[in-house]
Amino acid sequence: MGVRNTGNGAGRGRFGRRAAARVLAPAMAVVLAGTGVAHALGGVESAHWLRAWGYAVPPGHPAPGDALTYDEELVPAGARIQVVQRVSGDTMTVELEVRGVLPGHAFGAHVHELPCGDDPADSGPHYQHDPEAEPEPANPHNEVWLDFTADSAGRGTALSRRQWVFRPGEANSLVIHEHATGHGGDAGGRVACLTVAFTD
Repeated sequence: MGVRNTGNGAGRGRFGRRAAARVLAPAMAVVLAGTGVAHALGGVESAHWLRAWGYAVPPGHPAPGDALTYDEELVPAGARIQVVQRVSGDTMTVELEVRGVLPGHAFGAHVHELPCGDDPADSGPHYQHDPEAEPEPANPHNEVWLDFTADSAGRGTALSRRQWVFRPGEANSLVIHEHATGHGGDAGGRVACLTVAFTD
């Protein structure tokens, strides 16, 4: 039996948190959020974070979680996907960690606009900071790319730093693609997805 936690709050050190829970079985998806204040030279800068993770299940699973696999050869059911977002002022980092995927495989991964769904296309297009950027808006500076190569144990990590933050409500999932990102942001088919309500 798994547990999904959602919560936010402040008051325990720099980034306090409070969580509420509801039961999901057997999949597990967890979202934790926190807020705090970082004192910066010359003023006060807001800082907050979000962490979400889930164990992948195929579409149509009787007890779905927020993580889905669309290709069980590359991302087997039970693989763990975790995303951590940290925001400080007008900058942010997004970190990805996966476990249990195909060892040695090079994956693409991007933040997408919409939540995951049973159809891989449900997560919508890549989130773009400037949808009209020239010469091509699909680039690693205008989007969040988190490509990784899984090690011999099927574990992979990636980190993206950006000098901008997401627009409120417009970034809602992390999608893993079948191969590393190429020119124009093409990383092939969508093989897994984690719903994440990214913060601005």
